Amino acid sequence: MSRLETPMTRWYWSQIGGLLLEEFLVVPRAPGQGRRLLDGLIVLGEPAAIAPPGTRFDVAGRDVVSVQTKNSLLGMYLMGQALFSRDLVRALGPKSVMSVALCSASDRVLTPMLEAHENCHVVVCPSEVCRGAA
Repeated sequence: MSRLETPMTRWYWSQIGGLLLEEFLVVPRAPGQGRRLLDGLIVLGEPAAIAPPGTRFDVAGRDVVSVQTKNSLLGMYLMGQALFSRDLVRALGPKSVMSVALCSASDRVLTPMLEAHENCHVVVCPSEVCRGAA
């Protein structure tokens, strides 16, 4: 977990509730493929809690939110993480998946480009949370 990103991810989770799985392994390392982690996966409809590190959770048939976090202005790196994380999570069979690019500042050109993709959203974390994370 990142000391810069964790407080931001937890702030977002506190706004929507559910079960927060931090550093969720969405793709395991294997020959020819790298390991892929989400900064957070939130399982909606579960009691509000932060799961112990390394918790696995079967998201099939569940409503989930994929969270990728950067304590910076929205950039193309974070956009790519958010967009492709959505697709990686879809492969796990959830009922629905929303993908959030959580950042400290929006970008007037890039935000509408990401949000043009189905279920992809940009969320700006309050400055007091971002400053506290830095």
